Amino acid sequence: MRSFFKKLHHRDDSDGNERQSQSYEPPPSYSSLEENRSDKKPSSSSAYNQHQEASSSSSTQYAPPPGPPPNWTAPAAASASASTAAAEPPPYHDWTIIPDNALLPPPPPLTYTVSPTANASAADGEAAYKWCLAHPLSSPLHLTPAQLAALRAGHVAFASPPSCFAGELRAAVGTGRANRPGYYAGRSHSRARDVCLVTALPLYSARAHNPLLHPSPPSPYPKPATTTVYFELGILGIGGIASSSTSPSLEEADAGLAIGYVAPPHPSWRLPGWQRGSLGVHGDDGRRYVNDTFGGADFTTAWGAGERVGLGLVFRAPPTTGDAPPAYGTGGGGRGIPGVAVDVFFTRNGQRAGGWDMAGELDERALGGKEGLEGECDLYGAVGLFGGVDFEVFFNREDWLFKPDEKGME
Repeated sequence: MRSFFKKLHHRDDSDGNERQSQSYEPPPSYSSLEENRSDKKPSSSSAYNQHQEASSSSSTQYAPPPGPPPNWTAPAAASASASTAAAEPPPYHDWTIIPDNALLPPPPPLTYTVSPTANASAADGEAAYKWCLAHPLSSPLHLTPAQLAALRAGHVAFASPPSCFAGELRAAVGTGRANRPGYYAGRSHSRARDVCLVTALPLYSARAHNPLLHPSPPSPYPKPATTTVYFELGILGIGGIASSSTSPSLEEADAGLAIGYVAPPHPSWRLPGWQRGSLGVHGDDGRRYVNDTFGGADFTTAWGAGERVGLGLVFRAPPTTGDAPPAYGTGGGGRGIPGVAVDVFFTRNGQRAGGWDMAGELDERALGGKEGLEGECDLYGAVGLFGGVDFEVFFNREDWLFKPDEKGME
């Protein structure tokens, strides 16, 4: 038995060796099928071998897949710069180089298209525009020594009121202040239309008072030559409201007064400030008007009955430094009179209550600009009114509540 199994075991070993020595050959039909498929696509066994080789080579370290992951967006470039800037200290700003606001000119006033109270008709405005085109500004007068002396003494008279004035204007009558030259009292009817009352002589004579034509005499303490003109207007009653009554605003009555200056000739039915060569402050809306046929610019509040207001002009030689605004000294208009710097000041009940520099900006709609208002033309005192008003005018320095620094026309 042992020998039998031994032989059997030996036989099996010999058969296994023979099997290992022989190579396996597929059937002919299968080989031909594989050859026919090889020209159409790569062998699956070779792809499998390549995958196995790649797997074995990356068994210790995996390479990341190419490209970004799905749904990934690149960060904005600003974020990178912001992070870089955040890492750096902020730049140093020298605050001492900021200019002092007190040295800057004031902003231009707010202008309007219409007044909130009473407005002239468009027909009157159109007629005044055509009238001014047909009547250009006049050349300055040659005043006599007697006329200049009367101006210095405050003996100023109104010219005859125009035919459109529905009221009365009385010169110095009676006793006391009412008998002093340079004092006038006036009254208009309740339905009076717009009218402008002007003085008979110019309060500012371009030939006699221009500081560039008449500089100050030599002095150990020289100062710039200046000329100041000024007068005051008292409101006794307005729109049926007497001075003893109280009214919060003049908007309640269709009446008003204005104080100003005009260069001749001026249309008699237009208040001072509405046309070229004129300026004024109006009491019904408290606005200032400089060649402004629209709604004026913010300036003060409306006047009430019982108040006294004044308006003055200071003419001085324009600055000679390089910092002088280009608007200075641009007057003249071919009249042979140099333009000067002009400061306007306004008073209320004996106290200064504002002013402006004539070199400031005007409304861009102002046709003619500042012609006649920068010392090259004569300027007459003017009082404008409409509706029923009761007023008085003071040209004599002795009657003024406010005393200007300059001594009149000297």
